[in-house]
Amino acid sequence: MFIVGSGLSTLETAANPFIATCGPPKYSELRLTLAQAFQAVGTVVAPVLASHVIFTNVDDTSLESVQWVYLGIAIFVFLLAIVFFLVRLPEVTDADLAEQAAQSAADTDFEDRPLRQQHTLFCGVAAQFCYVGAQVAYAGYFINYVAWVRPGTSHATGANLLAGAQGCFAVGRFVASALLRFVKPRLVLLGFLTGVVLGAVLAIVLAGNGGVAAIFLVLFFESCVFPLIFTLSIRGLGRHSKRGASFVVAAVSGGALFPPVLGAVADGLGGNTQKAFFIPLIGFAVALTFPIYLNIFKRKTLDGWTDKVRVGLEPARKDVEDASVDGSEEKGVAATQTEKL
Repeated sequence: MFIVGSGLSTLETAANPFIATCGPPKYSELRLTLAQAFQAVGTVVAPVLASHVIFTNVDDTSLESVQWVYLGIAIFVFLLAIVFFLVRLPEVTDADLAEQAAQSAADTDFEDRPLRQQHTLFCGVAAQFCYVGAQVAYAGYFINYVAWVRPGTSHATGANLLAGAQGCFAVGRFVASALLRFVKPRLVLLGFLTGVVLGAVLAIVLAGNGGVAAIFLVLFFESCVFPLIFTLSIRGLGRHSKRGASFVVAAVSGGALFPPVLGAVADGLGGNTQKAFFIPLIGFAVALTFPIYLNIFKRKTLDGWTDKVRVGLEPARKDVEDASVDGSEEKGVAATQTEKL
């Protein structure tokens, strides 16, 4: 599992910044959110396939089906790695990112500063750490919460409700992707994180179906928070973009801290998972300070990237000049050949 985890973290570190940086900067948040929307669909489909197709005739002493599944996944991932090795993907260097940021300086107030002075990045890392920790705590104790607010709920029913909540999570990412086409990313992040905090408060104070509805609401609004914190944290980092992205990915380690703390608090409260959910609420509240900070102090910079920067949306001046030169040379050659005739 350590090897699998290492591979997944490496993939996350490489894929997320690649999606965010390869393309017009104006649509970085939209690209990553939409890509992760399909990943969210996988989190809904995979458990359903596992429970109703793959493991239908498996008992506690049989591992044969599990072994075949893992072997199939390993072969598929290996073949996918070969495909990525053979496909000519564009390479974005630190110099390219620095040049892109410099070209946009007039619209974004970009300054090439040392990494240690990138305060927005480190605020984003802290927000991502707290958010992911709270998100994982919610997912890990979802069934325990449902069993507490709805006494008598079976584990199977709780699992089905979790699948439904994950479906809301996936739908939320597609909704956010559509909103990002028209609404500024900083506002979408602020709105969705506010919804998360309000839903988390309701999950603590409501019982029965009201509490279940509140936790569904939390997962819906959680949907786009990770990709938006990621892309907004590395906005305008220039040559520091790749290293900054690795810091934001490393912040998912918050998912290893919050669940055991939540479990310990719930045990101390006599198994009351509902009251113990104030732990992830704290994480969500801390994460909410990041979009508030962006909307107050980084508004001009972020709006410059989304409203004014035309990099990737129209031909670069150098490309136009080269095309003009090539076109002139071709016309000159054609004219010479005509004169000879």
